[in-house]
This record gives sequence, structure tokens and C-alpha cells, in this order.
Amino acid sequence: MTIFIQQVVNGLMLGGLYVMVAVAFTLIVGMLNFLNFTIPALFMVAAVTTWATMAGGFGVGVDSVLVSLLGADNRWIAGAILALIVVTLASLVIERFTYRYTKTKYGDSTEHALPLVSSLGFLIFFEHLVISIWGSDVMTVASPFGNASFYIGAIQFSVPQTISLVLSLIIVFMLSYLLQKTKLGRALRSIAERPDTALLMGIDVGKIVPIVYIITGLLCAMAGILFTINYTTVDAYVGDRVASIAIAGMVLGGLGNVWGAILGGLLIGMMEVLSLYFFGASAVKISIWGLVLVFLIIRPTGLFGHTSIGKGKF
Repeated sequence: MTIFIQQVVNGLMLGGLYVMVAVAFTLIVGMLNFLNFTIPALFMVAAVTTWATMAGGFGVGVDSVLVSLLGADNRWIAGAILALIVVTLASLVIERFTYRYTKTKYGDSTEHALPLVSSLGFLIFFEHLVISIWGSDVMTVASPFGNASFYIGAIQFSVPQTISLVLSLIIVFMLSYLLQKTKLGRALRSIAERPDTALLMGIDVGKIVPIVYIITGLLCAMAGILFTINYTTVDAYVGDRVASIAIAGMVLGGLGNVWGAILGGLLIGMMEVLSLYFFGASAVKISIWGLVLVFLIIRPTGLFGHTSIGKGKF
């Protein structure tokens, strides 16, 4: 029984990272009504940027400057800051060419497949940019926290994983508060409901939509940073693997529902770890997507169900 509980705890820790990516997908689907394939790329860019800063991947010159400023043990702080900046700028570029450009040229861009296809193009571009610089091999780095852990009874809790889980839940709860209680949140919900009507009511959609991209980018960046620090292994396709599982969590929880994305991400994390422990790595995808398919058959709206557009969604 102790072993089972330990695996459940490990799954919750992993699920905390999936939560942020699943919520990022949910925001884009809920607000702008299309599946943004740049989310895996943003996760990967943050993870690789963190790795490169920690492992000296930017070259001896940059690494020596970081060591002189922060010390050898604190390069991960610079990596986290740099990853947040890079992903934020990348999110704004992506917004410019996956949403604003198509909306300006073709009207309501959500009625076209162009944003989805252009976001897929950005995904491929970022992946091959990383491959051209660092190659396609797996890259590893030592965790700044080492093997720090603590016990509650017989259950072991990794310190960095626990911090990641708590931090991810805090970030998502803060996002929920922003959507429900603030003026910006009301503007975002109105755009999710009817963007044209929101524009008539005085909401500057052109300024609000980039905020959606920035928020989703920061969620992906935090998840990528925490992934690198916790699991210490990255490559150009790490975003694809994580995002595919996060999408499963989003669908399982209920498409377009933030709280469903939270629960779905945690459940998928537990499912992955338990499948890995009991059946091996080859059965992980079978278990996860088998569960999703079962839910799509018996409850296609997910655990929380599809919600109404706008305020009811968030």
C-alpha cells in the first residue's frame, strides 16, 4: 500500500506541470477558439533556455559572466529569468502572426484554419532552430536542489517537485482570481463570449488578445523551467511529449474549463506514473489515451463538462 501511495504522490508532482500546460491550452481554446500548437514550442524553448544557462550551453563567455555575477550554484536563477523573457517575446511574435495578421487580412480569424496552421509552423520552426544550435540528442544537467527530499511517514516527497506542485497550483489559482475578479478578467471573458460585441462595448481587443498570449506563454515558461529543474533532461521534442499528455488532461477534465484542466492534469500525471510503475513505459500512452477514449465514449464533455461561452467558462 505504501508503494502505491508513493506512486500517487509522484504522479501528483508530475501532474502539477501538466496542469499549467493544460490551462494554457484551455485559455487559448476558451478565449480565441482555436488550438494553439505553439504551446509545446514555448514549453520546449523555456526548458532548453534553462538548460543552456545552467549547463553553459550558450558558450564559455556567457557562462563565465553568469558565474561571476551569480556564482556557479545560482545559474538556474538566470536561466529562469531568461526563459521567462524569451518566451514572453516569442509569445508576442506568435500573436502577431497567428492571430492579429490573419484577423486583419481575413476578418474573424477564428473562422479559418490559418491560425492553427501558422501556429504549427512556429512549432516546427522553434524545434528545428533548437536542433540546428544544440542538436537533437538528449541534454542533461544537474538539478540545483540535488536529491533534497523529506518524509511524511514512509512517503518520500522531493523538495523541488513539491515546490513545483505548490507553485503551479498557486499560479493557476491566481489566474482564476484574475479572470473572475478583476477588470482585465471581465474584458477577457467578454472577448471569449463575443469579440465583436466586446469591441463595440469599448474593449480594445487588439490590446487584450496579446495579454492572453503572454499569460499562456508564462504558464508554459514556468512549466518548462520547473520541468528542467526537476527532471534535468530536455531535448527539442520535449514540448511535444508534455503537451500531448496535457491535451489529454484538458479533454479529460472538460474542454474549455480551467478547473477541469487542473483536475485532468493531476489525474493524467497519476495515470502516467502508475502505468509506468505497474506496466512499464510501453503502456503509458495506451493507458492515458485509452482512458481519454473511454471518457469520450461515456462522457464526451469530460469530468466538468463543456461550459457556456464567456463568464461561465472561467
